[in-house]
This record gives sequence, structure tokens and C-alpha cells, in this order.
Amino acid sequence: MKQIFKIIMLSMAVSTLFASTSIAQQKTSSLKEFTYDDISAGLFRQKSVWGLRSMENGENYTATKGNTIEEFSYKTGEKTAILFDGSTVIPEIKSIYNYEFSNDESMILIATNVAEIYRHSYTAKYWIYNIADKSLTELSEGKNQEVASFSPDGSKVAFVRENNLFYVDIASKEEVQMTTDGKFNFILNGKPDWVYEEEFAFSKGYEWSKNSKNIAYYRSDEERVKEYHMNRFDEKLYPTVYSYKYPKAGEQNSIVSIYSYSLEGAKSVKMNIGDEDDQYVPRIQWNGTSLMIFIVNRLQNEFDILQCNISDGTSKVVYNEKEDCYIERLTDDSVLFLPDGDRFVVKSEKNGFMHLYLYSITSGELNAITKGDWEVVNFLGVNKDGKVFYTSTETSSVRRNLYSVNLNGKRKKRLTTGDGMYRISFNKNFSYYISYFSNTTTPNVVTLHKANGSLVRVLEDNASLKARIAEYKLPVKELMTITTEKGFELNAYILKPLDFDVNKKYPLFMTQYSGPASQQVSDSWYISWEYALVNEGYLVVCVDGRGTGFRGEEFKKCTYNNLGGLEVIDQADAAKYFAKQSYVDGSRIGIYGWSYGGFMSLNCILKHSDIFKSAIAVAPVTSWRYYDTIYTEIYNGLPQDNPAGYDDNSPLGFAKNLKGNLLIAHGSADDNVHPQNTFEMIRNLEKEGKMFDMVIYPDRNHSMYPERWPRRNLMNKCIFFVKEKL
Repeated sequence: MKQIFKIIMLSMAVSTLFASTSIAQQKTSSLKEFTYDDISAGLFRQKSVWGLRSMENGENYTATKGNTIEEFSYKTGEKTAILFDGSTVIPEIKSIYNYEFSNDESMILIATNVAEIYRHSYTAKYWIYNIADKSLTELSEGKNQEVASFSPDGSKVAFVRENNLFYVDIASKEEVQMTTDGKFNFILNGKPDWVYEEEFAFSKGYEWSKNSKNIAYYRSDEERVKEYHMNRFDEKLYPTVYSYKYPKAGEQNSIVSIYSYSLEGAKSVKMNIGDEDDQYVPRIQWNGTSLMIFIVNRLQNEFDILQCNISDGTSKVVYNEKEDCYIERLTDDSVLFLPDGDRFVVKSEKNGFMHLYLYSITSGELNAITKGDWEVVNFLGVNKDGKVFYTSTETSSVRRNLYSVNLNGKRKKRLTTGDGMYRISFNKNFSYYISYFSNTTTPNVVTLHKANGSLVRVLEDNASLKARIAEYKLPVKELMTITTEKGFELNAYILKPLDFDVNKKYPLFMTQYSGPASQQVSDSWYISWEYALVNEGYLVVCVDGRGTGFRGEEFKKCTYNNLGGLEVIDQADAAKYFAKQSYVDGSRIGIYGWSYGGFMSLNCILKHSDIFKSAIAVAPVTSWRYYDTIYTEIYNGLPQDNPAGYDDNSPLGFAKNLKGNLLIAHGSADDNVHPQNTFEMIRNLEKEGKMFDMVIYPDRNHSMYPERWPRRNLMNKCIFFVKEKL
């Protein structure tokens, strides 16, 4: 009887399963198909609210619309003024690329006619607009500049032109040249060199003092740095060659000096930052009348803050931090000096997780503001009452929420209530903030809140996008945690067809980046090209292995001095985990990556050909010896000291192992990961008699821009490759 009962129950379960599958298939049969071209054309593009600038009063904000700058009320959302209308002032201004108010908000500095240089830098035609009398003046007639900015008192504008630093007196229109030795590929004044701009993420290499009497600036001597040369084709009969200074791992960097220029004395004073000419200066800030200079050693495992006397250049160390592996790269939110001139808030991993600390220059006391086995992600600032605002991973490493806490670490409060990813932007006086929220099932929702978290109004809810999604076979990202055979728990997500049938065997396509401190698996809404593969019957999986971020120092820094070692093992183990699932065809597993991810996908198919049938590598690093000093050495040390860390995991040494299908793509004008990486990989594959697919995009950079068609072509090529080879 028991056996008969089991058979009956099993039959009922199978019948129920097939019935459920049949119902699911009926529900999805009426939904529309989509392709990558639909994704690229913006079918599922989220709306947002970008470019809002807080006014000094904290009650109003500005936004651009075409060639106008409009003012709105935070409270009501109503337009309160049109501050600038290009159509009535000068027809030449068709659109506004960037703008900045003087501190008293009587003038606007407007950037137009932009020509991009590298990732952050550009030249532009700048205009000064007086709101009261509606007059518009070109900053420097007939010439383009870089990184122009008002002095705090609004009387002057500083800028860089042809690698020299200038300022203009607005009233007299007199132009003063502060430096004269600037020369491309030799001396840069007031702007960073390529590697500083790329890795320290800034393009403005000077700072006005708060009293407008001095300008502190970077001077970068590039003469000893070796040049990299790129052919530019540009549909011309003969290509041109673009050469620029690019320091590769283990090679010499620029010699960076910091100066302070006195506008009254018309002279520069060099700051004493030590005798070491092979160190980094990631940031400079003013603290009252003192200039604070951040110094990081070449190995990037020691961080000093120097307090400098600008009259004679003398300096003293007021803060020091050391790490066994490395100090996480300093950004704009790493340090904030408080108005008392003595204390500052600093982000640090000194206790294993990224947290906020309060430090006193006078006493040397360092006190934790936040603590716990979670990480502060964005330090947003401190209001006049000493309340600290930040986002963190306290609820989950794949989520972000906004919190406030007192400087003494007490009265912590969570201000956001949803489960997902929040990005927060406060106004000038921290009375309002704009929240950008999404999760795996919710496209971007933009809302305005008071500082206590209470909702003021909804700015964008993407209701029309939600309705459109319901019409299509768009898969939903499923978050999960997998445990590898070695016992490591890794965050992951999987995309399945809406008519997923557990009784079928699906090919599996893995997408990843895997770089140090990165994160691809998050509770957020984002549609990428891989969604089109799901529509073609593939499962798509992403796994954040060891070395990725937001799970503490131990998890992140275990890959130190061995890039591509543990990360590749984790991707291979993740593939084996999914291959064991009943619904996965373990003989059809592919992997994709771009940049660091391309380095990874090459290593995966070359080192684990028994697991991966196909791989796509876009703009891959193939030897860390070819990449820049700042990024590479922070994670891998110097090649002179750690040759094994550079060579043991270089795909170049494993070309003979290729058995599966490989597609490599690169832009010929990639100034970041040079096409040299791909060409050397090709050389080694050809030496070994290996067959592979390759595509080169002429004059395209690391992102395959500026035009959109190369990226669209590339993603379609990836889809065709997967359908044919997997």
C-alpha cells in the first residue's frame, strides 16, 4: 500500500509540474520577443533625473534644458526662474555641456563646444554670464580652455590652456599667466597626467584657497615617462600618430610637485612633500589657510596627510596610515575637513571593513564613527549640526541604504526603507536629498526627501517602462548565493527565460568583470546585452568571486600579488557548480568579459578548457606588464619584485591550451588597455596554430565610443558568436 501511495503521489507531483510548466508557457506565449537592437535602441531604457544642482539657499535647484538653465523649488517642483536662455543671448550656444555658479550666484560659468581628451578631461569654450544685467562674455576670445572655475569671491576665473595655468580678472578682463613652462608630453600645470586622470579620477589639477588669494596646483614633469604611440586612421589617406605618456607597471612615473601661487605676490612657492620623487599625490585640499596634501607611496600601502605652510612651503605629517597590502585608492569622499580646522572625517579599512573615523590633528585621537562587519560605501558629508550621512552595505553586501549618525557614533538611523540599491545626492545645506532607487524587479525610482527621510514627492517612477516590460519576455534577475566545492560562498545572479522548464537542459553563459574591489552582482535593475541571449534560450549567470568588493578586506585582498589566480579558480568552480544543476547542459558553458573581465575570460578558457567551451574577451589585459603603474602595482606590486604575479597568470603563456571557441575584440584607439595586449595574444595563438575569431574597431576607445554603432555592432557579433559556438 505504501509503495502504491508513493507512486500515486509521484504521479500527481509530475502532473502538477507539467501543468505548471504548461500554464507558464501559455502565459509567456502572448508576450513579445525582443532583440539586442531593441535594447540598444532604448526599448527598456530607464528614465532618470540628472544634472540637478543645489542652490546655496538649499530650497531651490537648477537643471538644464537644451540651451537654458532653469530654477525650481525643491518643495513644490515648480519652476521659479529661467536663469539663462541661450536662444535670447547668443544663438551659438545650442546646448550646455557643463556650468558652475559663482558662490554668490550672481554669475554662471558655461562650457560649450566641448572636445573630449581622455576619460574625464575636455577642452571647451567658456562663457561668463551675469544674471542681473544678462551680459555674456567669452572667457578668452577665440580660444578654448580646460577646467575653468570661479574664485570663491567671484572676482576671477582660473583655467588651463595648453598645459599652463591662467586666471582672468572678470572686471578688468585682464588675463594673467601663472605658469610658462607647460608643454604637451613634458610639463603639465594645473592638470593631471594620463595615469592620474584615469586612476585617481580627476581632471582639475588646481584648487582656489577659500580667501581667493592663492591657487594650489599640480606640476607634472613627464619627461622621463615613456611614450605610447597609436595610429589614428580617421578615414584619411595616411594615418596620423598620436603619442602620449603612459607609465607601464614597473616603469618611471611623472615627477609630481605641488605649488601655491600668490595672486598678490605673483609668484609660486613649491611645497615640501619630501625627497621621494616616486610617490603619488591623489588629492590636495585647503583647510583654512593651510594646504593639505595627500601622499601615497609607490606601493600604495602607506598614506600621509601633510599640512603645508604656503608662505614658505614647509610641511608636517598630521596623519599616517599603513596597510599590509594596500590603501584603497583615495577619492573625493575619502577625507572631509571640518570647519573647526582641527578635525576631519576619514574613510579607512584599518579594522577590516571600510568605515568612517573622526581624527583630531591637535590630539592625534582617532575615533570610530561607524563600525561592524559591513562597509561604508559613500561618505556623503556632515551637516552644520555634526550629523554624518553615508550609504552602506549594512543590510546586505548586494544592497545600499542611507544612514545618518552623530560624529561620536551615536544615534545611528536608517533613512531609506527599501531593499535594493540607493544612490543619494544631497543639497548644499543637507536639508533635502534626491534618492535614486532600484532593485531586481523595480526600474529606477527617483524621489525627493527631507533630510530625516520623509518623502516630499516622486520625481520619476518609470511607470511607462514598467507597463512596457509587462508586454515582453524580459527575464527577471534572480539573486542567489552559491557555495563552491572549496567552501567559498559567492554572490551570484541568474537570468532564466520566462518560460523556463526545469526538465530541459540549457546552455549556460557566464558574464563577469571580477576586478579588485568591483561588484557586478547587486540588487539593482539594469538591462544589458546578455538579456537578448536569454531570449534565445540561454541561461545567463554572473558570479562575484574572491577579490571583488564590499565584503570586507579579507575577501577583497586575498588576490593581492596574484591577479588572475583565485579569481579564475572561482569562476571555474562556479561553472562546475551550475553544471551540476539538472537544468544546465554542462558541455555548453561559455564566459564573457570586458577589460579585466576579458583578462579573466581568456584565462578561463585557456586554463579550464575542460569546463568552458567558448569565451569572449573584449579589450582584454593579456599581461599586467602592459598596464599602467597606479592600477597594476596597487594590486600586484612591482614586476621587479613580483615577476611570478605578473607572468604566472598571463594568458600569453597559455595560448597552446586553447581548445574551444574564442572571440577577441579591441578598439584600435584604446588609450587605456592598449590594443598591444590583443595583438600579442594573437601572435601567441598564431604561433601555436590556434584558430579564433577577432574583430578590431578602428579609432574606437576602451568603451568603443565616441559613436554608438561600434558597440552595437560588437554586441550583436557577440550574440551571433554565442549562438553559433555554444
